[in-house]
Parts: sequence; structure tokens; C-alpha cells
Amino acid sequence: METTRSSRVGTQPADALDAPPQTEQQPPGQAQEGTAPVPAARRAAEGYLRADFPWYGLDGAFTGPRWLMQVSAGADGTVEHGSTGHGDEPSVRGEIATGEKERFAVVITVASNPLRRSGDGTGVLEATSVSSAAWLAGSGLLSYSWPQQMDHTLRDDWLDQQTEAAWELADDLAGPDWSTLSLPVDGQPTPFHYRESEFGWVLAGSTGSGVHLGAYGRGMSAYGLGFSAIADLGAYE
Repeated sequence: METTRSSRVGTQPADALDAPPQTEQQPPGQAQEGTAPVPAARRAAEGYLRADFPWYGLDGAFTGPRWLMQVSAGADGTVEHGSTGHGDEPSVRGEIATGEKERFAVVITVASNPLRRSGDGTGVLEATSVSSAAWLAGSGLLSYSWPQQMDHTLRDDWLDQQTEAAWELADDLAGPDWSTLSLPVDGQPTPFHYRESEFGWVLAGSTGSGVHLGAYGRGMSAYGLGFSAIADLGAYE
């Protein structure tokens, strides 16, 4: 097993926009209750430029719209992960509830960090892993999903249950819910853990440049995707 439940420590959900930095006492993926992602509220590129690792997105074979989402940092301000979007900016309810076709893919770049002390010196942050990327991707996809038959007042309870299930899946990448998919990263075939659900697809893997990659999407097949380091963030503004 690549990680433990405490691997959620010290990170934030990929799409909890404008959430404050988390500490080791608050698991990643636990956005403030009742909040919802707002893709239109794009992060300024300055947050991405503070990272000491390369950002990834879809490679040049993708010719559609690109947009910045959010950067997440630890208590000491160190950038830990962030997301870039491709295709249609998804709505909170999305295709599951409205029946409208959305085509998007979100790529999450997670810094590869060893076991380390927290920025405030009060605890220890677990090492990041492929499971960390899988968790962030799974919870990110859920944040844009809302079953049509569900009343909005029940969504928070449903989301809590589903995100816990997503974590359990991310913690068992060798389990039967995952298959293996080879996709190019910087032109090199790279294995990814992959799964599909009624909400869309999720995948996670590692690169040769010191980061883990997670991705999720809907309406856009994962099988034809490729990833590459982003040379110019201006393409996403």
C-alpha cells in the first residue's frame, strides 16, 4: 500500500477555491462545509509561479480552451499542489444533474514530498504519493457531481459519504476497482491507475520530474490524452 489515511494530512481539495491553507489537523479534501467550486473564479498565475516544481497539463494534441483553477499551499505558504483545466469549465451540478453535455479534463500536479515536519513545527506531514493524487482527483470529480434525483439540501451528506469512499479507493490502488492505463507524459509512455464511475473518470500516476499527476474528467475520453510540463502559463490565462 502506497500511503495511509494520514496521507491526506497537510493538503487541500483540488477544487475548494479560496480555501485557507490547511494544517496537519485538517485532512485534504475536507473543504469548508457548504462550499462549492467556482471555476469562473480563476486563480492568478502568481500562485503557480511560487511553486518549485513543474506544472502539468494536457499536451499539444489538445487544442481546446485551457484555464487555471487553484493552487493549494501548506501552513508555511509552500505550494503543495494545483489544478489546470481543459475544455468546458464544468458547472457544480454538471451533466449528471442537468443532462447537458460537458467535456472537460482537469490535471492535478502534486509535489513529491517526503515525510516532513509541518511548517508550524507542531506535527508531521506524511509523504505524498500516487494515492495522494488519486484522492485529490476523486474528490475533485465529486465536487462537480450532483445526482439529478437528489435534493440540494442532501448534497453535503452525500458528498461526505462519497468523498470518504473516494479516499478508500485511493488507498487501495492495487484493488479491483482500478485498471492500468498507459499514457504519454512528456512523450514517454507512463503507467496510470485508472477507474470510471457514473460521474466520470479518474486517473493517477507519477512522472520522471518529481511530481505525481492526478486527473479527472467527463465527456472527454481519457484514453487519448497525453500530458506534458507547461512551458507557458499564459496559455491558461
